[in-house]
Order: sequence, then structure tokens, then C-alpha cells
Amino acid sequence: MEFTKLSSPSLKDLFVQQLQGMILSGALPVGAQLPPERVLAEQMRVSRTVVNSGLAELSDQGFLEVRPRQGTFVADYRRRGNLSTLIAIMQYKGGVLGRDEIRSILEVRRALEHLAAERAIRYASDEALDRLGSALAQIAAASSAEQAAESAFEFQHELALVGGNSIVPLIYYSFQSPVITLWVRFCNLHGIPALVHNTQILYSFIRDRDEAGASQWIDAYLEQAISGNQQIYEFR
Repeated sequence: MEFTKLSSPSLKDLFVQQLQGMILSGALPVGAQLPPERVLAEQMRVSRTVVNSGLAELSDQGFLEVRPRQGTFVADYRRRGNLSTLIAIMQYKGGVLGRDEIRSILEVRRALEHLAAERAIRYASDEALDRLGSALAQIAAASSAEQAAESAFEFQHELALVGGNSIVPLIYYSFQSPVITLWVRFCNLHGIPALVHNTQILYSFIRDRDEAGASQWIDAYLEQAISGNQQIYEFR
């Protein structure tokens, strides 16, 4: 058996995590001004280089706003954030998404899945749809929630690819981490067979090139996950 090398977080990672936690907990409210970099470095006992690179990362994540000749301020990450902001929030919460985040992801996914399914039905070759069927088989063969979730993501990504739109697969892939987290939760709550069942029905409509059926099913099963009997907001 081979073991992998363990590594500890860098000082910059620890700096970023501490400020993220203070912002997300409300200890640093929106609009609050941070001390100058020199003061932060002294108080946290790190170099100015660590502070500078950490502040830049937090700014890229939408947590901070650097105003020339004024200073660094806590930003409203709900307005300035991006996908890395969502991932940071998940990490802060121990990988757990709240009700609002889950609903928002599922609503975005519904819009993307409509487009992906529509294009696959209209433009994908029969060979491409066979590959999609193979991806479905991997979900059914999964022996754990994690394997099933990863396979479900691969199915969705393949669905985006076979339609021929070059941007949709990139958007899907950018949501890989939170989407897999949701599917793991779904499988833990409702079982892998439920995920297989939902995906099998969608694939059947796509394989039969039934655009109306696929559209109705996407709305139906995602609505069940959002507000029906297959919700994934809480573990049992």
C-alpha cells in the first residue's frame, strides 16, 4: 500500500481562511475598513507578502474591495462574488450548502439542462447518444454516494458536450464541486436508485428525441428536488 505525502496549509491559506471566516460570520461586516497591510502583518505575525497576496485572493473572490488611496474594505460578496465565492462559503460551512444556495444552484441547473437536452435531441448523433447511455450505466454501477454523484456529473457534462455548444460544457464544469456535493446529499437522502431512475427517464426522452417529454421531465424532477418529495436541504 502506498501513502501520499501530507501537507499543511500555507500561511497565505490560513490568512485567507481567517478573514473569510470573519466576513462570513459577520465579525467583519460589509463596509468595514481593514487595517493597513503593515498593521495586519504585525497583528497576524506574517510577512507583508502573505498579507498582500491574501488580500488579492479575497478581492478576486468578491469578499474585499481595494479602493486606491483609500484602503481595503469588506465587500458585499452577494453582489461581487463568483463561483470561487460559493466554494469558499461551502468550505467555511464544512461542505454544507444552505437552503438558498441549493435552490439557486438547482434553478440555474434547470435552465442549463433545458438548453443541453434541447441541443442534444436536435443535433447529437446516435453514436453520441450511445456514449451518453454509457455514462448513465456508470451511475447505476456506483457502489457509493460519492461514485454515483461523480458519475451523475459526468452524465450531465457529456449531455452538454454532445449538443455541440462550446460554452455550455464549460459552464457545467465550473459548477462541478457544488453539483457533486448536491448529488452526494441526494443519494444519502433518497438512495442511488432514485438518482438512476431520474436520469434514466431523462435519457429515454433524449434517446427518443422527444423534446417536449424531456423538457417536462426536467421541470418535474428538479421541482421535486427544489420543493417536492425529493428535497435535499437537510439530511435525515
